[in-house]
Amino acid sequence: MKLRTFIYLTLAMAMPLSVFAQEDAMVTSIQQRFNLYTERAVQEKMYVHLDRPFYLVGETIWFKAYILSGSTHQFLDLSKIAYLEVLDLENNAVIQTKFSLIDGKGNGSLLIPSTTISGKYKVRCYTNWMKNFSADHYFETTVSVVNPFVRFDPDRTAKDEVKYDVQFFPEGGHLVKGLESKVGFRAVSSKGKGIDFNGAILNQQNDTIQKFTPEMNGIGQFSFTPQEGASYKAVITDKSGKRFEYPVPNVEEQGFVMQVKDSTANLVKVMVTTKLTTEEPVLVYMLTHTRQANSKIEKKFLIKNRAVFLLDKSSLGEGISHITIFNQKQKPVCERLYFKRPQQRLEVEAKLAKTFITREKVSLDLTAAVAAAASDMANLSVAIYLNDSIKSQPQQDINSYLWLSADLKGDIETPEYYFNNVTKETDQRLDNLMLTHGWRRLKWDTVLAGQVPAFEYLPEYDGHFITGKVLNKNDGSPAKGMDAYLAALDVPARLYVTQSDQYGKIMFEVRNFIGPKELTLQTDLSRDSIYRFEVASPFSKEFSGTGIPPFYFDKTLENQLLTRTINMQTGNVFLPRVFTEKKAVLTDSLAFFGIPDEKYFLDDFTRFPTMEEVLREYVKGVLVRKRQKEFHFRMIDKLLPNTFYTTDPLIMMDGIPIFDTDKIMEFDPLKVKKIELMSARYFLGSMTFTGIVSFSTYRSDLAGFELDPKVMVMPYEGVQAQREFYAPKYDNGNANSRIPDFRNLLHWSPNVVTDKSGKAKVEFYTSDQTGEYQVVIQGITPAGVSGSKTLNFEVGKRNF
Repeated sequence: MKLRTFIYLTLAMAMPLSVFAQEDAMVTSIQQRFNLYTERAVQEKMYVHLDRPFYLVGETIWFKAYILSGSTHQFLDLSKIAYLEVLDLENNAVIQTKFSLIDGKGNGSLLIPSTTISGKYKVRCYTNWMKNFSADHYFETTVSVVNPFVRFDPDRTAKDEVKYDVQFFPEGGHLVKGLESKVGFRAVSSKGKGIDFNGAILNQQNDTIQKFTPEMNGIGQFSFTPQEGASYKAVITDKSGKRFEYPVPNVEEQGFVMQVKDSTANLVKVMVTTKLTTEEPVLVYMLTHTRQANSKIEKKFLIKNRAVFLLDKSSLGEGISHITIFNQKQKPVCERLYFKRPQQRLEVEAKLAKTFITREKVSLDLTAAVAAAASDMANLSVAIYLNDSIKSQPQQDINSYLWLSADLKGDIETPEYYFNNVTKETDQRLDNLMLTHGWRRLKWDTVLAGQVPAFEYLPEYDGHFITGKVLNKNDGSPAKGMDAYLAALDVPARLYVTQSDQYGKIMFEVRNFIGPKELTLQTDLSRDSIYRFEVASPFSKEFSGTGIPPFYFDKTLENQLLTRTINMQTGNVFLPRVFTEKKAVLTDSLAFFGIPDEKYFLDDFTRFPTMEEVLREYVKGVLVRKRQKEFHFRMIDKLLPNTFYTTDPLIMMDGIPIFDTDKIMEFDPLKVKKIELMSARYFLGSMTFTGIVSFSTYRSDLAGFELDPKVMVMPYEGVQAQREFYAPKYDNGNANSRIPDFRNLLHWSPNVVTDKSGKAKVEFYTSDQTGEYQVVIQGITPAGVSGSKTLNFEVGKRNF
């Protein structure tokens, strides 16, 4: 072995400079391709704070979304629209909505329909840009919903068959014969919770090679060296004494294994061991990065089939770092996650009295600060709800979600534990978590392709995208190069145009598209009338592999459920508007074409019975011509006096293009409020119009004007209007009002911003419901430091 080592070193020293230059070029190549990918593949990370974990049908889900950079956790102003869905066990959408994002923040609400059946549901949220990556990247959490008006069996899952999911994760990814590896394992029940058990690795003679037991939540690790000519299986015995067998990961004849452990307080030792047949010196490369940032690459020769890298912890970012080993062919052969604890945390404190009476004003004094940056104003969301006997799993806090769950595969059980109990034992269990939950955000084949990645979905930076296809009616084939027009009955009028690509695809970027609309889609019907449209849903069709835990309801809580049901119905009757809708401020009341060159309010003139007379007598900028028994409009070019365009202008009725001038001429002019003209060439997208003639009715509802049957008309839900949580105020002596107030959710504040001293105040009134209330606060600073706080207070009876 000494002789072999000497030969390797001699060969390495004797290598010509061109070889080392080639190796350095390889290092640079890996680094450049990684950086190229990460620059283009910007990662959005999302956290959504829900007001409560448990709902009845008829109640409202209030939510606040934080959109952050995946690498820095700072607010990311890339997407302006987000999508939120409530999914059942089969991934069917029960509720869907779109909401606006401003500077990486957004909020909204959803009413749970009465048709929803009792059970647990998955709430997920994402942006259009996030659809380019795995659905595992989406934010997900679970809520419980009960429909008290539909009978359900609370014990329907009580007789589930006992079965466990047991998985083994060799450190680095592989088991190689004759090489020792650390093996992480995770065992969960059908409910998704970790189990306690005794386990053993057996060989083909059923001899026990290695025993193992979990440390926490069914997770642990053991060391194992597979031998030549042996085969293995895993056996576990649960608490009830039942025995189960599971396969062990395949053992390879040749390959690489890695071991990662703390060497000193400042260094991480990464040891790579291999079993290869070659006698030549072999290079391996180690690439490290923290959530696609702080990338660093090193190279080492394998000496005695072993290479040791010493990684300075100061070069790693906080949170999860990714360590990847590449062979000489730039193929990843080992991977491992390493966690570095974040040094800062947003410390949230809340002060209020412990006890209140019904209909009393409550002042909640908040303090949210980071030790090193107290002036960094935090953005918080605050929910205050009745913590009644009907319990449900609380939502994961923002800090543990951003540092752990958002970047790891699978469900993380009790993630808060790893941050609230900082000990050597916790660090070991956190490392076990790194072994058993892979990083979810990179595919090396894509990263190392050396090309700018192609993304199907663009970020909605300036407005919502409506996509679809133009197809031939006869055979359903895509129609290439067709002009398409999209409009909705809206004030002010907005028209969107595009042209289909070679696959017939079309895309419109619509702005300020709020609330329910009726869309119209059409081609230029004066020339093209043999096409039809298909509009695609903007909601993702991909789903993560994370399941929904079973739903249980304690039958002894039926009386409490009845009380809450009555209170919910009482609130819906006496407080019918659980929110107030903010009136949109029209920053631009003009139509899409801007200030018209000519505008005619027809009520200012003597009314004529026909549109032809109106146009000929009053509207100077339009010449009415008739050719081959068909009417045509001709515009006068305002830039070139006495010059007429020879083609028809764009004609619109309430913002919808009309390509049949005869229909306009047949329309009753008494239903038209105004006529606007643009008397010059107008460029919209890739299209050019020889002027615009816009007719507007009094209510902007077409006033009975019949659109061409070839125009596709469909309902479409735009971005939900901004809504403001409503709760009664018991000031000015109205605390003795006889209107009942049985609100379960006392207060919801999605945007509480602290001042420079880190302080803020939230004020609200208690309802008529007595009991224990819970305050949940989530928040983050612009620098990406997150934190949360939960506290309780009591509300007692009011003495009249």
